[in-house]
Amino acid sequence: MSTPLDVSSLIDREPIRPYQWMIFILCFVTTLFDGFDTQAIAYTGPAIIAAFDLRPGDLAPILIAGTLGMTIGAMTLGLLGDRVGRRPALLGGVALFSVASLLTAFAGSTSHILILRFIAGLGMGGCTPVLLALAAEFGPARHRGAIMTGVLLGLPAGAMLGGLLAARMMPVIGWQGVFVVGGAAPLVLLVVLYFALPESLNYLVSRSRTNGMQAARRVLSRIVPAALPADIAFKAPEAAASRASVSALFTNGNARNTIAIWAVYLLNWIAWFMLLSWLPTVLKAAGLPAAQAPMGTVVVNAVFIVCAIPLSILLPRINTRRLLIALLALGIAIAIGLSYAGTSWGLVFVLAGAAGLGIGGQQIALNYLVVGAFPTTLRATATGWAIGMGRVGAIAGSAVGGSVLALGGPSGFFMALALPLVAALLAVIAIRTSPGVIDRNLAAAH
Repeated sequence: MSTPLDVSSLIDREPIRPYQWMIFILCFVTTLFDGFDTQAIAYTGPAIIAAFDLRPGDLAPILIAGTLGMTIGAMTLGLLGDRVGRRPALLGGVALFSVASLLTAFAGSTSHILILRFIAGLGMGGCTPVLLALAAEFGPARHRGAIMTGVLLGLPAGAMLGGLLAARMMPVIGWQGVFVVGGAAPLVLLVVLYFALPESLNYLVSRSRTNGMQAARRVLSRIVPAALPADIAFKAPEAAASRASVSALFTNGNARNTIAIWAVYLLNWIAWFMLLSWLPTVLKAAGLPAAQAPMGTVVVNAVFIVCAIPLSILLPRINTRRLLIALLALGIAIAIGLSYAGTSWGLVFVLAGAAGLGIGGQQIALNYLVVGAFPTTLRATATGWAIGMGRVGAIAGSAVGGSVLALGGPSGFFMALALPLVAALLAVIAIRTSPGVIDRNLAAAH
Protein backbone atom coordinates (compact mmCIF):
# COMPACT_ATOMS: atom_id res chain seq x y z
CA MET A 1 0.00 0.00 0.00
CA SER A 2 1.24 3.51 -0.86
CA THR A 3 2.14 6.09 1.78
CA PRO A 4 -1.05 7.65 3.24
CA LEU A 5 -1.87 11.07 1.78
CA ASP A 6 -3.20 14.04 3.74
CA VAL A 7 -6.69 14.75 2.33
CA SER A 8 -6.41 18.47 3.10
CA SER A 9 -3.16 18.79 1.14
CA LEU A 10 -4.85 17.14 -1.85
CA ILE A 11 -7.72 19.67 -1.74
CA ASP A 12 -5.30 22.58 -1.26
CA ARG A 13 -3.55 21.78 -4.56
CA GLU A 14 -6.73 22.00 -6.63
CA PRO A 15 -9.01 24.82 -7.75
CA ILE A 16 -12.54 24.80 -6.36
CA ARG A 17 -14.57 22.28 -8.39
CA PRO A 18 -18.36 22.27 -9.07
CA TYR A 19 -18.82 19.49 -6.50
CA GLN A 20 -17.31 21.71 -3.79
CA TRP A 21 -19.46 24.65 -4.89
CA MET A 22 -22.50 22.41 -4.45
CA ILE A 23 -21.42 21.63 -0.88
CA PHE A 24 -20.85 25.32 -0.08
CA ILE A 25 -24.23 26.27 -1.55
CA LEU A 26 -26.00 23.56 0.47
CA CYS A 27 -24.25 24.85 3.62
CA PHE A 28 -25.26 28.43 2.77
CA VAL A 29 -28.91 27.49 2.14
CA THR A 30 -28.96 25.62 5.44
CA THR A 31 -27.69 28.69 7.30
CA LEU A 32 -30.26 30.75 5.35
CA PHE A 33 -33.12 28.72 6.81
CA ASP A 34 -31.32 28.65 10.16
CA GLY A 35 -31.21 32.45 10.17
CA PHE A 36 -34.86 32.63 9.11
CA ASP A 37 -35.99 30.45 12.00
CA THR A 38 -33.60 32.07 14.50
CA GLN A 39 -35.22 35.47 13.99
CA ALA A 40 -38.78 34.19 13.45
CA ILE A 41 -39.76 34.86 17.04
CA ALA A 42 -38.44 38.44 16.82
CA TYR A 43 -40.53 39.55 13.86
CA THR A 44 -43.60 37.58 14.91
CA GLY A 45 -43.22 38.77 18.52
CA PRO A 46 -45.68 41.70 18.27
CA ALA A 47 -48.34 39.45 16.73
CA ILE A 48 -47.80 36.73 19.37
CA ILE A 49 -48.09 39.35 22.13
CA ALA A 50 -51.42 40.46 20.66
CA ALA A 51 -52.68 36.91 20.03
CA PHE A 52 -52.06 35.74 23.60
CA ASP A 53 -52.77 39.11 25.30
CA LEU A 54 -49.26 39.40 26.72
CA ARG A 55 -47.18 42.27 28.04
CA PRO A 56 -43.97 42.91 26.05
CA GLY A 57 -41.85 41.51 28.87
CA ASP A 58 -43.75 38.21 28.74
CA LEU A 59 -41.98 37.43 25.45
CA ALA A 60 -38.59 37.34 27.18
CA PRO A 61 -38.76 33.70 28.42
CA ILE A 62 -39.51 32.53 24.87
CA LEU A 63 -36.55 34.48 23.50
CA ILE A 64 -34.31 33.14 26.27
CA ALA A 65 -35.45 29.55 25.58
CA GLY A 66 -34.41 29.79 21.93
CA THR A 67 -31.04 31.37 22.73
CA LEU A 68 -30.36 28.87 25.52
CA GLY A 69 -31.20 26.01 23.15
CA MET A 70 -28.78 27.44 20.59
CA THR A 71 -26.02 27.63 23.19
CA ILE A 72 -26.50 24.01 24.29
CA GLY A 73 -26.91 22.86 20.70
CA ALA A 74 -23.65 24.51 19.62
CA MET A 75 -21.77 22.75 22.42
CA THR A 76 -23.34 19.31 22.02
CA LEU A 77 -24.07 18.82 18.31
CA GLY A 78 -20.50 19.71 17.37
CA LEU A 79 -19.21 17.03 19.74
CA LEU A 80 -21.76 14.59 18.35
CA GLY A 81 -20.52 15.38 14.84
CA ASP A 82 -17.00 14.37 15.86
CA ARG A 83 -18.30 11.03 17.15
CA VAL A 84 -20.95 9.94 14.63
CA GLY A 85 -20.02 12.09 11.63
CA ARG A 86 -20.84 15.63 10.56
CA ARG A 87 -23.44 14.52 8.03
CA PRO A 88 -25.81 12.76 10.48
CA ALA A 89 -25.27 15.54 13.05
CA LEU A 90 -26.22 18.18 10.47
CA LEU A 91 -29.25 16.20 9.25
CA GLY A 92 -30.39 15.80 12.85
CA GLY A 93 -29.97 19.52 13.55
CA VAL A 94 -31.99 20.53 10.47
CA ALA A 95 -34.71 18.02 11.37
CA LEU A 96 -34.90 19.42 14.92
CA PHE A 97 -35.34 23.07 14.03
CA SER A 98 -37.61 22.48 11.02
CA VAL A 99 -40.05 20.19 12.85
CA ALA A 100 -40.05 22.37 15.98
CA SER A 101 -40.68 25.50 13.91
CA LEU A 102 -43.50 23.82 12.01
CA LEU A 103 -45.16 22.67 15.23
CA THR A 104 -44.90 26.21 16.65
CA ALA A 105 -47.55 27.27 14.14
CA PHE A 106 -50.01 24.96 15.92
CA ALA A 107 -49.03 25.86 19.52
CA GLY A 108 -52.01 26.55 21.75
CA SER A 109 -50.17 28.38 24.52
CA THR A 110 -47.02 30.34 25.18
CA SER A 111 -45.63 27.45 27.23
CA HIS A 112 -45.84 25.25 24.14
CA ILE A 113 -44.06 27.94 22.09
CA LEU A 114 -41.34 28.21 24.75
CA ILE A 115 -40.64 24.45 24.67
CA LEU A 116 -40.65 24.34 20.88
CA ARG A 117 -38.32 27.34 20.63
CA PHE A 118 -35.86 25.60 22.95
CA ILE A 119 -35.95 22.48 20.77
CA ALA A 120 -35.59 24.56 17.61
CA GLY A 121 -32.66 26.36 19.24
CA LEU A 122 -30.88 23.05 19.83
CA GLY A 123 -30.99 22.36 16.11
CA MET A 124 -30.21 25.92 14.98
CA GLY A 125 -27.27 26.38 17.33
CA GLY A 126 -25.92 22.92 16.61
CA CYS A 127 -25.96 23.31 12.83
CA THR A 128 -23.60 26.29 12.76
CA PRO A 129 -20.33 24.69 14.02
CA VAL A 130 -21.00 21.53 12.01
CA LEU A 131 -21.62 23.51 8.82
CA LEU A 132 -18.51 25.63 9.32
CA ALA A 133 -16.34 22.58 9.93
CA LEU A 134 -17.73 20.82 6.85
CA ALA A 135 -17.33 23.85 4.57
CA ALA A 136 -13.79 24.46 5.86
CA GLU A 137 -12.75 20.86 5.20
CA PHE A 138 -13.89 20.94 1.57
CA GLY A 139 -12.34 24.34 0.83
CA PRO A 140 -8.70 25.00 -0.08
CA ALA A 141 -6.80 26.69 2.74
CA ARG A 142 -6.18 29.82 0.64
CA HIS A 143 -9.94 30.43 0.32
CA ARG A 144 -11.10 29.04 3.66
CA GLY A 145 -11.73 32.38 5.37
CA ALA A 146 -13.85 33.68 2.48
CA ILE A 147 -15.79 30.39 2.28
CA MET A 148 -16.63 30.40 5.98
CA THR A 149 -17.63 34.07 5.90
CA GLY A 150 -19.84 33.40 2.87
CA VAL A 151 -21.55 30.46 4.58
CA LEU A 152 -22.13 32.48 7.76
CA LEU A 153 -23.76 35.30 5.79
CA GLY A 154 -26.70 32.94 5.30
CA LEU A 155 -27.71 33.71 8.91
CA PRO A 156 -28.38 37.45 8.45
CA ALA A 157 -29.66 36.82 4.92
CA GLY A 158 -32.22 34.37 6.31
CA ALA A 159 -33.22 36.84 9.01
CA MET A 160 -33.67 39.53 6.35
CA LEU A 161 -35.73 37.16 4.17
CA GLY A 162 -37.94 36.34 7.15
CA GLY A 163 -38.45 40.00 7.92
CA LEU A 164 -39.55 40.69 4.34
CA LEU A 165 -41.95 37.75 4.46
CA ALA A 166 -43.35 38.86 7.80
CA ALA A 167 -43.84 42.44 6.64
CA ARG A 168 -45.61 41.49 3.39
CA MET A 169 -47.32 38.19 4.18
CA MET A 170 -48.10 38.15 7.91
CA PRO A 171 -51.27 40.24 7.46
CA VAL A 172 -52.46 37.43 5.16
CA ILE A 173 -50.99 34.23 6.61
CA GLY A 174 -50.74 35.35 10.25
CA TRP A 175 -47.82 34.73 12.59
CA GLN A 176 -48.54 31.00 12.33
CA GLY A 177 -47.90 31.11 8.59
CA VAL A 178 -44.37 32.41 9.15
CA PHE A 179 -43.56 29.30 11.21
CA VAL A 180 -45.21 27.04 8.63
CA VAL A 181 -42.86 28.43 5.98
CA GLY A 182 -39.92 28.34 8.39
CA GLY A 183 -40.57 24.67 9.13
CA ALA A 184 -41.72 23.27 5.80
CA ALA A 185 -38.97 24.79 3.61
CA PRO A 186 -36.04 23.28 5.57
CA LEU A 187 -37.85 19.91 5.59
CA VAL A 188 -37.63 19.99 1.79
CA LEU A 189 -33.97 20.96 2.10
CA LEU A 190 -33.47 18.03 4.48
CA VAL A 191 -34.39 15.62 1.68
CA VAL A 192 -31.88 17.31 -0.66
CA LEU A 193 -29.16 17.18 2.02
CA TYR A 194 -29.83 13.49 2.63
CA PHE A 195 -29.11 12.59 -0.99
CA ALA A 196 -26.51 15.23 -1.94
CA LEU A 197 -24.38 16.10 1.09
CA PRO A 198 -21.24 13.98 1.61
CA GLU A 199 -19.68 13.02 4.90
CA SER A 200 -16.64 14.85 6.22
CA LEU A 201 -13.48 13.52 4.59
CA ASN A 202 -11.52 13.83 7.83
CA TYR A 203 -14.17 11.78 9.63
CA LEU A 204 -14.18 9.09 6.92
CA VAL A 205 -10.42 8.58 6.91
CA SER A 206 -10.13 8.77 10.69
CA ARG A 207 -12.31 5.66 10.95
CA SER A 208 -9.38 3.66 9.49
CA ARG A 209 -11.73 1.12 7.98
CA THR A 210 -11.91 -0.08 4.39
CA ASN A 211 -15.39 1.30 3.78
CA GLY A 212 -14.30 4.72 5.12
CA MET A 213 -11.32 4.83 2.76
CA GLN A 214 -13.48 3.77 -0.17
CA ALA A 215 -16.05 6.47 0.60
CA ALA A 216 -13.28 9.07 0.90
CA ARG A 217 -11.87 7.95 -2.44
CA ARG A 218 -15.28 8.35 -4.13
CA VAL A 219 -15.68 11.87 -2.78
CA LEU A 220 -12.11 12.91 -3.64
CA SER A 221 -12.49 11.63 -7.19
CA ARG A 222 -15.00 14.46 -7.72
CA ILE A 223 -12.48 17.04 -6.50
CA VAL A 224 -9.12 15.68 -7.70
CA PRO A 225 -9.29 14.94 -11.46
CA ALA A 226 -6.11 12.83 -11.58
CA ALA A 227 -6.69 9.09 -11.22
CA LEU A 228 -5.96 7.93 -7.68
CA PRO A 229 -4.06 4.62 -7.21
CA ALA A 230 -6.28 1.67 -6.34
CA ASP A 231 -4.36 0.99 -3.13
CA ILE A 232 -4.22 4.60 -1.99
CA ALA A 233 -4.72 5.36 1.70
CA PHE A 234 -5.60 8.68 3.27
CA LYS A 235 -4.97 10.34 6.58
CA ALA A 236 -6.51 13.29 8.39
CA PRO A 237 -4.28 16.30 9.11
CA GLU A 238 -2.58 16.20 12.48
CA ALA A 239 -3.28 18.96 14.97
CA ALA A 240 -0.54 21.57 14.86
CA ALA A 241 -0.34 21.72 18.64
CA SER A 242 -2.01 20.22 21.65
CA ARG A 243 -5.05 22.07 22.97
CA ALA A 244 -4.09 24.72 25.46
CA SER A 245 -5.63 24.76 28.91
CA VAL A 246 -8.00 27.49 30.04
CA SER A 247 -5.65 28.30 32.92
CA ALA A 248 -3.03 29.36 30.37
CA LEU A 249 -5.29 32.29 29.46
CA PHE A 250 -4.53 33.75 32.90
CA THR A 251 -0.77 33.17 33.05
CA ASN A 252 2.30 34.77 31.44
CA GLY A 253 0.68 38.19 31.33
CA ASN A 254 -2.47 37.04 29.49
CA ALA A 255 -4.99 37.62 32.30
CA ARG A 256 -5.67 41.29 31.52
CA ASN A 257 -6.30 40.61 27.83
CA THR A 258 -8.42 37.54 28.61
CA ILE A 259 -10.72 39.43 30.99
CA ALA A 260 -10.96 42.42 28.65
CA ILE A 261 -11.76 40.32 25.57
CA TRP A 262 -14.34 38.24 27.44
CA ALA A 263 -15.94 41.51 28.51
CA VAL A 264 -16.01 42.80 24.91
CA TYR A 265 -17.72 39.65 23.66
CA LEU A 266 -20.19 39.57 26.56
CA LEU A 267 -21.17 43.23 26.33
CA ASN A 268 -21.32 43.53 22.55
CA TRP A 269 -23.48 40.40 22.26
CA ILE A 270 -25.81 41.81 24.93
CA ALA A 271 -26.39 44.90 22.78
CA TRP A 272 -26.58 42.99 19.47
CA PHE A 273 -29.07 40.35 20.60
CA MET A 274 -31.10 42.87 22.56
CA LEU A 275 -31.46 44.84 19.32
CA LEU A 276 -32.15 41.85 17.05
CA SER A 277 -34.58 40.13 19.40
CA TRP A 278 -36.66 43.15 20.39
CA LEU A 279 -36.48 45.67 17.52
CA PRO A 280 -39.85 44.82 15.88
CA THR A 281 -41.60 44.90 19.26
CA VAL A 282 -39.94 48.23 20.14
CA LEU A 283 -40.91 49.79 16.81
CA LYS A 284 -44.52 48.68 17.26
CA ALA A 285 -44.53 50.11 20.79
CA ALA A 286 -43.25 53.40 19.33
CA GLY A 287 -46.26 53.57 17.02
CA LEU A 288 -45.17 51.85 13.82
CA PRO A 289 -47.92 49.62 12.33
CA ALA A 290 -47.40 45.96 13.21
CA ALA A 291 -47.17 44.97 9.54
CA GLN A 292 -44.18 47.28 9.04
CA ALA A 293 -42.33 46.56 12.30
CA PRO A 294 -40.41 43.52 10.92
CA MET A 295 -38.79 45.81 8.33
CA GLY A 296 -36.49 47.00 11.12
CA THR A 297 -34.93 43.54 11.21
CA VAL A 298 -34.65 43.55 7.42
CA VAL A 299 -32.76 46.85 7.37
CA VAL A 300 -30.37 45.87 10.18
CA ASN A 301 -29.46 42.54 8.58
CA ALA A 302 -29.20 44.00 5.06
CA VAL A 303 -26.59 46.53 6.18
CA PHE A 304 -24.79 43.83 8.20
CA ILE A 305 -24.52 41.65 5.06
CA VAL A 306 -23.35 44.53 2.86
CA CYS A 307 -20.68 45.52 5.39
CA ALA A 308 -19.55 41.99 6.31
CA ILE A 309 -17.88 41.25 2.97
CA PRO A 310 -15.61 44.34 2.79
CA LEU A 311 -14.89 44.00 6.53
CA SER A 312 -13.75 40.39 6.08
CA ILE A 313 -11.43 41.53 3.28
CA LEU A 314 -10.04 44.52 5.19
CA LEU A 315 -9.59 42.95 8.62
CA PRO A 316 -6.34 41.04 7.88
CA ARG A 317 -4.84 44.33 6.67
CA ILE A 318 -5.85 46.82 9.38
CA ASN A 319 -5.49 47.28 13.14
CA THR A 320 -8.46 45.40 14.61
CA ARG A 321 -8.34 47.15 17.99
CA ARG A 322 -8.64 50.60 16.43
CA LEU A 323 -11.44 49.42 14.15
CA LEU A 324 -13.40 48.06 17.12
CA ILE A 325 -12.98 51.34 18.99
CA ALA A 326 -14.38 53.18 15.97
CA LEU A 327 -17.28 50.73 15.53
CA LEU A 328 -18.23 50.86 19.21
CA ALA A 329 -18.13 54.67 19.18
CA LEU A 330 -20.39 54.60 16.11
CA GLY A 331 -22.75 52.16 17.85
CA ILE A 332 -23.01 54.41 20.91
CA ALA A 333 -23.85 57.41 18.71
CA ILE A 334 -26.48 55.37 16.84
CA ALA A 335 -28.13 54.18 20.07
CA ILE A 336 -28.33 57.75 21.37
CA GLY A 337 -29.65 58.94 18.01
CA LEU A 338 -32.38 56.29 18.02
CA SER A 339 -33.46 57.32 21.50
CA TYR A 340 -34.15 60.86 20.24
CA ALA A 341 -35.53 59.93 16.79
CA GLY A 342 -39.08 59.45 18.08
CA THR A 343 -41.53 58.72 15.26
CA SER A 344 -39.43 60.21 12.46
CA TRP A 345 -39.54 56.84 10.76
CA GLY A 346 -37.16 57.73 7.94
CA LEU A 347 -34.47 58.67 10.47
CA VAL A 348 -35.30 55.63 12.64
CA PHE A 349 -34.76 53.24 9.74
CA VAL A 350 -31.55 54.98 8.62
CA LEU A 351 -30.15 54.68 12.15
CA ALA A 352 -31.41 51.09 12.50
CA GLY A 353 -29.61 50.22 9.29
CA ALA A 354 -26.45 51.91 10.54
CA ALA A 355 -26.72 49.72 13.65
CA GLY A 356 -26.03 46.76 11.38
CA LEU A 357 -22.49 48.12 11.18
CA GLY A 358 -22.16 50.06 14.45
CA ILE A 359 -23.49 47.27 16.68
CA GLY A 360 -23.31 44.19 14.43
CA GLY A 361 -20.02 44.85 12.63
CA GLN A 362 -18.11 43.83 15.74
CA GLN A 363 -19.32 40.27 15.18
CA ILE A 364 -17.03 40.08 12.15
CA ALA A 365 -14.07 41.79 13.81
CA LEU A 366 -14.02 40.14 17.25
CA ASN A 367 -12.32 36.90 16.20
CA TYR A 368 -9.50 38.93 14.67
CA LEU A 369 -9.05 40.68 18.01
CA VAL A 370 -8.26 37.32 19.61
CA VAL A 371 -5.77 36.56 16.83
CA GLY A 372 -4.01 39.83 17.53
CA ALA A 373 -3.95 39.56 21.32
CA PHE A 374 -2.86 35.94 21.94
CA PRO A 375 0.00 33.73 20.72
CA THR A 376 -0.78 30.98 18.23
CA THR A 377 -0.85 28.19 20.82
CA LEU A 378 -3.66 29.90 22.76
CA ARG A 379 -5.85 31.22 19.95
CA ALA A 380 -8.23 28.26 19.63
CA THR A 381 -8.85 28.11 23.38
CA ALA A 382 -9.13 31.89 23.65
CA THR A 383 -11.61 32.07 20.77
CA GLY A 384 -13.77 29.23 22.10
CA TRP A 385 -14.08 30.70 25.57
CA ALA A 386 -14.63 34.23 24.24
CA ILE A 387 -17.50 33.00 22.07
CA GLY A 388 -18.88 31.22 25.12
CA MET A 389 -18.92 34.57 26.94
CA GLY A 390 -20.66 36.04 23.92
CA ARG A 391 -23.40 33.45 24.11
CA VAL A 392 -23.98 34.35 27.75
CA GLY A 393 -24.38 37.92 26.54
CA ALA A 394 -26.84 36.79 23.88
CA ILE A 395 -29.01 35.16 26.53
CA ALA A 396 -28.79 38.26 28.75
CA GLY A 397 -29.64 40.62 25.89
CA SER A 398 -32.65 38.55 24.90
CA ALA A 399 -33.76 38.41 28.53
CA VAL A 400 -33.55 42.06 29.57
CA GLY A 401 -34.96 43.72 26.45
CA GLY A 402 -38.60 43.35 27.48
CA SER A 403 -38.02 44.72 30.96
CA VAL A 404 -36.05 47.67 29.61
CA LEU A 405 -38.85 48.41 27.13
CA ALA A 406 -41.48 48.19 29.87
CA LEU A 407 -39.54 50.53 32.17
CA GLY A 408 -38.22 53.11 29.73
CA GLY A 409 -40.36 52.82 26.64
CA PRO A 410 -38.81 52.84 23.13
CA SER A 411 -36.60 55.86 23.88
CA GLY A 412 -35.27 54.29 27.07
CA PHE A 413 -34.71 50.98 25.27
CA PHE A 414 -32.48 52.56 22.64
CA MET A 415 -30.60 54.63 25.22
CA ALA A 416 -29.99 51.45 27.24
CA LEU A 417 -28.30 49.88 24.17
CA ALA A 418 -25.51 52.44 24.60
CA LEU A 419 -24.59 51.21 28.09
CA PRO A 420 -23.06 47.81 27.20
CA LEU A 421 -21.40 49.43 24.16
CA VAL A 422 -19.71 52.05 26.37
CA ALA A 423 -18.48 49.30 28.70
CA ALA A 424 -17.26 47.25 25.70
CA LEU A 425 -15.39 50.30 24.39
CA LEU A 426 -13.60 50.68 27.74
CA ALA A 427 -12.74 46.96 27.65
CA VAL A 428 -11.18 47.28 24.18
CA ILE A 429 -9.12 50.25 25.36
CA ALA A 430 -7.95 48.15 28.33
CA ILE A 431 -6.44 45.46 26.09
CA ARG A 432 -2.68 45.64 26.50
CA THR A 433 -0.49 45.19 23.45
CA SER A 434 3.07 46.09 22.66
CA PRO A 435 3.55 48.45 19.71
CA GLY A 436 2.79 46.57 16.51
CA VAL A 437 1.97 43.28 18.25
CA ILE A 438 -1.49 42.99 16.73
CA ASP A 439 -0.14 43.64 13.25
CA ARG A 440 2.65 41.07 13.73
CA ASN A 441 0.27 38.43 15.08
CA LEU A 442 -2.16 38.99 12.26
CA ALA A 443 0.61 38.78 9.70
CA ALA A 444 1.74 35.48 11.20
CA ALA A 445 -1.81 34.14 11.19
CA HIS A 446 -2.52 35.06 7.59
